[in-house]
Amino acid sequence: MTDNVRTFGYDGLAPSAEQRNKVMRNTYWLLALSMLPTIAGAWLGVATGITQALSGGLGLVVFLGGAFGFMYAIEKTKDSAAGVPVLLGFTFFMGLMLSRMIGMILGFSNGSQLIITAMGGTAGVFLVMATLASVIKRDISGMGKWLFVGALVVMVGGIVNVFVGSTAGMMALSVAVIGIFSAYMLYDLKQILDGGETNYIRATLALYLDLFNVFQALLALLGIMGGERD
Repeated sequence: MTDNVRTFGYDGLAPSAEQRNKVMRNTYWLLALSMLPTIAGAWLGVATGITQALSGGLGLVVFLGGAFGFMYAIEKTKDSAAGVPVLLGFTFFMGLMLSRMIGMILGFSNGSQLIITAMGGTAGVFLVMATLASVIKRDISGMGKWLFVGALVVMVGGIVNVFVGSTAGMMALSVAVIGIFSAYMLYDLKQILDGGETNYIRATLALYLDLFNVFQALLALLGIMGGERD
């Protein structure tokens, strides 16, 4: 949920269309690849139950510590050969952290259907935002600071709700997260298309976090509203 430092181009010059296309192409490939360790981490967590003990404050500390530690490492290695494996390690960790929620959803009789629906919904949001990013001609870089504030607000709200445990609060936060990170998706895609982001590892991290947050929020909302017990 952090706003990334954006660069304008190489040596202060606007990148060419070829350079922008290369960044976008590499970002899409790495984003697709990042789903594999995410799935592997989620499967491992569900199969072993390793994250079941990570509830409440302990789970929050492990998640925030691991996530921000990885993001710091990615920022430091984004221009080196180590950047890709560090990013993939981060996506494995995020899959592992997601496994607790997935395990809870699979406890519903229609759990598999809910997960597939959340995946389809996330893919649909990405498709819509990618289409909008390609047709919007105006500069939307000014959205960044407002989206960052929104992301901080929902992060603080999420931390508070870990201890409060309000179902209504979870629903409200999930709706807010879907809205904010869908908009963030548009913003991040537009940054790449306009040449505002020239590092594909950092671009992949930004889009991955957008997708992860939208999927997790959709899954939570579907679980609360549509989960069925035997």
